[in-house]
Amino acid sequence: MDEKELEKEALESMMGSSVDDKIFPQSDVGQSMRWSKFKNIVILLNQLYGGDALVKLYAGSVFSSTGNHQGLKQINANYTELTTFERIFAQYRNDYLTIPADTEKHFFSSQKEAYDHLSDPCFSYSGPTSMGKSFIMRMFIKDEIVLQGAKKNYALIVPTKALINEVRSSVINDLGVNLEQHDYHVVSAASDVALEERHHFIFVLTPERLLYLLISKPDIEIDYLFLDEAHKLSGKNSRGPFYYKVVDMLLKRTHKPHFIFASPNIPNPQVYLRLMNDIIGNGDENKLASTYSPVIQVKFLMDFVGGQIDVYNEKADKQVKIADIKQSGAKLNDMLVLFEAKNLRMPPEDRTQTIVYYNGRARAIAAAKEYTNYAGIKEKNDPELNALSKDISQEVHGDYYLADMIKKGVAYHIGYLPASIRTRIEKLFQSGHITIMFCTSTLLEGVNLPADNLFITDTKIFRRQMSPVDFRNLIGRVGRISYNLYGNVYFVSEENSVTPETYVEMLQTPVPEQELSIVTNPDVLKKVEKKYIVDILKSGSSVIPQRTNEDGKELQSEESYVMMRKFGLILLRDIMEDRDSLVRREFSDLLTPAEEDGIREKFQGVPTLPDDDINTSVDQTKKLIIAIKDGLSYPECPNGKFAYPDVIEFLNKLSKIFDWEIYEKSFLGKESLRKWYAVILCQWMEGTGLSYIMKKAIEYKRDHPDNFRVSAYQPPTTYNDRSKEHRNVVFADTLEVIENVILFSISNYFLRFSNEYKKIHQVDEFENNWYEYVEFGTTNPLTILLQRNGFTREVATYIRNHQDEYVVHDGSTGKLKLRGSLLQCGNTSVESEAFDIKYNVPGLFVDEEQDDEQLSMVRTIQCPNCLIEFEVDLEEYIWDSSSYEKENGMGPDAVHSFDTEHSCRCPYCNSIIRVSGWIREYPIGAYDSEDIDFQVIEDDEE
Repeated sequence: MDEKELEKEALESMMGSSVDDKIFPQSDVGQSMRWSKFKNIVILLNQLYGGDALVKLYAGSVFSSTGNHQGLKQINANYTELTTFERIFAQYRNDYLTIPADTEKHFFSSQKEAYDHLSDPCFSYSGPTSMGKSFIMRMFIKDEIVLQGAKKNYALIVPTKALINEVRSSVINDLGVNLEQHDYHVVSAASDVALEERHHFIFVLTPERLLYLLISKPDIEIDYLFLDEAHKLSGKNSRGPFYYKVVDMLLKRTHKPHFIFASPNIPNPQVYLRLMNDIIGNGDENKLASTYSPVIQVKFLMDFVGGQIDVYNEKADKQVKIADIKQSGAKLNDMLVLFEAKNLRMPPEDRTQTIVYYNGRARAIAAAKEYTNYAGIKEKNDPELNALSKDISQEVHGDYYLADMIKKGVAYHIGYLPASIRTRIEKLFQSGHITIMFCTSTLLEGVNLPADNLFITDTKIFRRQMSPVDFRNLIGRVGRISYNLYGNVYFVSEENSVTPETYVEMLQTPVPEQELSIVTNPDVLKKVEKKYIVDILKSGSSVIPQRTNEDGKELQSEESYVMMRKFGLILLRDIMEDRDSLVRREFSDLLTPAEEDGIREKFQGVPTLPDDDINTSVDQTKKLIIAIKDGLSYPECPNGKFAYPDVIEFLNKLSKIFDWEIYEKSFLGKESLRKWYAVILCQWMEGTGLSYIMKKAIEYKRDHPDNFRVSAYQPPTTYNDRSKEHRNVVFADTLEVIENVILFSISNYFLRFSNEYKKIHQVDEFENNWYEYVEFGTTNPLTILLQRNGFTREVATYIRNHQDEYVVHDGSTGKLKLRGSLLQCGNTSVESEAFDIKYNVPGLFVDEEQDDEQLSMVRTIQCPNCLIEFEVDLEEYIWDSSSYEKENGMGPDAVHSFDTEHSCRCPYCNSIIRVSGWIREYPIGAYDSEDIDFQVIEDDEE
């Protein structure tokens, strides 16, 4: 069967029976359903017969009639309606769907319907991934600011830190110069400098960051709260309680914000409005559940065990065999290589892009590595890919698998990567330089990547079965209207994996009506778990350990336990404050008013009352206060250097104070892991580059080789430093520790410590604040300041290392500012961030003043130890400048002699490098010659 026949089979499968039956349905199908089917037909016909004028005509008519301007632009941009009536109606619809704040663009009808409700006191809407739910929110904000002149504060809540930079950049690009003209700043952390000034704000935050903003800056008003991925309020989700907490805190304010919930695919988005108490009625005007998708998907069952490929029609529940897999022992990567071979034969504008989903990090990396090792997958000699590969080698490690993969147009997208690298990978995929991406569940968190093909290899997220919402959300990642109209989803069955029947069962399972996580549910928060919380609180204790049986066996997963405990802490706070919250109401069948009074009486007598920080409980806070009053403080770090014994000792003290053996027993509660975390924590706070952190991580594993795990699916082994695979496991583990342990768990505990330290010592700020050092990954004031203005750690470090070129002192204010030349520094990541920051914080930049009379003494040095280049301003180390008048009429020369002695350190590996020699200028201001020598000096030679 050739490609045309395969696509014809797919076309007929999509329609469920013959095309004629679908164009002229015999049953009473609604008009919107008919237009949706017309849309499916013309998209597929266009794929088959894209050059046919009649197909273009029909396609133009369908897209014009449905108001799908994006589709019209891609299929037949020059279409003109045939009759006068059609032209009048088309013009009316065109005007109606025009986006007010961007008149060159148009909404779909379902987008417009949602958009018109965003000024309601509260509104909840759902739709397919391709609906562009966050785009609607951003266009509403732009309209409010630019056209309405609104002076308000908006908060966009995203599910992960990884999404903050993407959404923040999109908002800045939407508004551009309007940010400065209307006095708005986009803020992504409670520490941003802009919050110290009087402005209006657009917050882009995770629910945890919003909670700490509301706690630390209670006077900041929020006028609109947009909760994207609102389905996090349903199901078993350890971060879900943070959503409940911030919504309830804002509901208690006199000035309440508008609450807007957006979620994927669910049939009852109004369920999230239950959080609103009595603000709204029970009508349907506050919700919208749309099933319309402007794109179509063809679904294939790729069964390597059975040796065949079927097209699957969801509506008819019908499988059509279209091909045999004849190669014995063939597997997915063999098929992916065929896709890439076809890609290489096509012109660049017609090449397709592919995403492959795996349920775990180790499997995704292993599959990507195996794929790149195929003989047919060669380096592309692409300057942008090569530049990124070089930067990954320097910033992470030369042995990091990703560095070599990138050269071949291959990448993996997993967990934590430095924000600047992650952003470049996503942009290179969007632009088509990277053609295949291996992903894990990070793909479910709203990352906006265009794809023509999506291969799904599992129905689990790590070891947990996907919910129908997650499954549909994953499928929705292919065929995004911003990039294409058509996408293929391949459900892959290999040896010991998911069967085709399981995929079909999940495809036939509709997304059920959602319930809130706090509602008693045997699959989420069980009644026995609620009663467990109530009994503990009634006893006067706030210690909520994980439930176990008589033998000490755990009765709940880590995720379920964390969610249960945080709901318990919210309940205790609500009882103490007598808040009529949804959480409290959902426990009302287990607590009488008299029992609540008893709880208040028992906790009123303790010196530490519950507060809004649901990361810690009363028992933990009480012990923390006692420890600080007894003299506990962060150990000193002279010259920004952290002694490992001091760090591990301090972590051990916090372990006892915060009862990590109870509350963090899988990670921080284990002493062996704390020793490993302390290695990374020291380097992170000192501000060393990732490459040096990796070097220290490998040294630690070399010295502690036992119980090394390549993956969760394999038994422990001994670390082998000669194994590139083992080193890459260390790299991946280290990046994950930075993201999930250092920047999340330890950061939260340090924040609590710092806040209590300030209260007890009655200070607003204090020196040696380790929370800041963790949050910003440095002790350097300039690097911290740059991050507080919106730069990532990596870019802030780059600017610090090149500060003589790009950082100046504003003579009128004494503040540090950046030269405009940073926008053309030659570093892709730096330039991209700098453009955003210049729009968002224009006052941070000054026009660069040229000084032709001054010769630059900045030189690039390659560290002999780590071989990474960095710049040194030798003017700081000049010990002599001699000048002699010349007889040729060009004036005197100047010879500058310098010696850094022990003062120059490599910013990447911290080695001491002695740089000495001279630079001659002749005539003054013009370079003539130089002689420079450099060598590594051992620390003990100081």
